[in-house]
Amino acid sequence: MRSGTEGLPPGSESSSLFSRLAPARARLAANDERLLSTQIALSEIPAPTGAEEARGASVAERFRALGLRNVRVDDVGNVLGTRDGNTDAVPVVVCAHLDTIFPEGTPVSVSRDGPQLCGPGIVDNSRGLAAMLALAEAIDGRRVRTRRPILFAATVGEEGAGDLRGVKHLFSRLSEPPSACIVLDGAGDDRIVIRALGARRFRVIFHGAGGHSWAAFGVPNPVHAAGATAAKLASLPLPRTPRTTLSVCRIGGGISVNTIPDDAWLEIDLRSSSAEILERCSADIQQAVHAATREENARRTSGSRALTWSIESIGDRPCGEVDSGHPLVRAAMQATTAIGRTPELATASTDANFPISLGVPAIAIGAGGRGGGVHTSAEWYDNTDGTLGVARALTVLVAAAELVGAD
Repeated sequence: MRSGTEGLPPGSESSSLFSRLAPARARLAANDERLLSTQIALSEIPAPTGAEEARGASVAERFRALGLRNVRVDDVGNVLGTRDGNTDAVPVVVCAHLDTIFPEGTPVSVSRDGPQLCGPGIVDNSRGLAAMLALAEAIDGRRVRTRRPILFAATVGEEGAGDLRGVKHLFSRLSEPPSACIVLDGAGDDRIVIRALGARRFRVIFHGAGGHSWAAFGVPNPVHAAGATAAKLASLPLPRTPRTTLSVCRIGGGISVNTIPDDAWLEIDLRSSSAEILERCSADIQQAVHAATREENARRTSGSRALTWSIESIGDRPCGEVDSGHPLVRAAMQATTAIGRTPELATASTDANFPISLGVPAIAIGAGGRGGGVHTSAEWYDNTDGTLGVARALTVLVAAAELVGAD
């Protein structure tokens, strides 16, 4: 892990930094209704993983209106814009992902009842995007100035099968590693994600001859092998520390109730904050598939074709951790305390995973308010004290980018 300590304030200076930002925080509070309007507007633009273009175009337009420099859309669809610093030092990166888990055709209208908003994606991650835009406005290079440039990035492919495609592409093409990365993801104002929850995802496919359920009975059944694999994986002992999970999340195969399938498949989600455990459990998955196939083939009628299998990696989110004593983490904890919250160091899978795995100091934080029902059609956001989370994010960002002046 690179130190990345330049410019980040020690604890004795944190209250001074927060005080210097009082005018900027007041402007954020005054513009809170506009932030909510932006959050709603972005949420009502569909952005399934892999189809984020329309929402990205809206963010790009807003970046330009805020006067960011070199606003562009990269090869995979990330929307990027830079707020210059007082020097050409290595920048700080701020990320918020564009995509949602909701498939094309999902109604995405938002209803409102006072401070509470309801609609698919209103928290994850329309809140993060709207807060990122508010920060880009607050740090305008005039009233709030930083020494380091800030690269604002609305990323694609953070959710599910997106496999962090956007942030991987972004960081693999930077000319040099940034000094820090701050990810805005969802609601909240107390959690600080410093441990990247790694994930490996696999699709297992079994192939056989298939046939009529009566006439061909005795040929190996791919669905039986898939089911046996699921049962074996469900009984695997998993470490409690660090917490590790292994789930068969999707399974399928066959064309009718009276046909032995010629193929079947299942998809597996494995998660841990330990690279060693991910590697070991990945080997256990392969052994379970091999054993289930061998057992199904052992029951086949003489002369019938044996089952075969294959495993495809459909996701690899790296894991890692930022030391809790790192100046970026200390700045986030101090900013959390400054808004009257108790900081909670957490583990999660976010865009921060990839920079952390590269040794770049990175954290993920919520963008204020409270939310629930995330990844469901009943997703909701409550904006009570929502400006506190944005004020926290502003404080952390200017600490990392080295505040020069605030009026």
